Amino acid sequence: MTRTNARELAVQLTFMNEFQREAAQQLQQQLFQPPYYHTLQQELNLFHELPNKKQKDYICALVAGVEDRRGELDGYISQYSIGWRIERISCLCKAVMRVAMYEILYVDDVPDSVAIHEAVELARRYEDEDAVAFVNGLLGSFVRGVQR
Repeated sequence: MTRTNARELAVQLTFMNEFQREAAQQLQQQLFQPPYYHTLQQELNLFHELPNKKQKDYICALVAGVEDRRGELDGYISQYSIGWRIERISCLCKAVMRVAMYEILYVDDVPDSVAIHEAVELARRYEDEDAVAFVNGLLGSFVRGVQR
């Protein structure tokens, strides 16, 4: 499994946490059980390869980090989404941006440009081009803002 796939799984779990926060850890434990995980292959090719321990640890660290810092990350999304209230942004776009922002702020071995590129590609897989442009623009503004 590539780090790109691990990141996508983190986005998927972050997205699910939007609706089931109290069951997030249970959801993660269930997801990584081989029989359940492999049944998801039929829905999405992402589930073709079960993550190894290092990848699972990375995924869980991203999801936990995003959840722990959700208020801070949502504050940045609100700050940089000029003309848009956070409630109007799709849950998937928020999940993508939260994971990217967390990596930019707290994961030292992920360059900002990689976090943005990966977020844009993930948005492109699930959203329309307007949403992709929104994610790209917001994350670009965010990086320029936090670098000051």
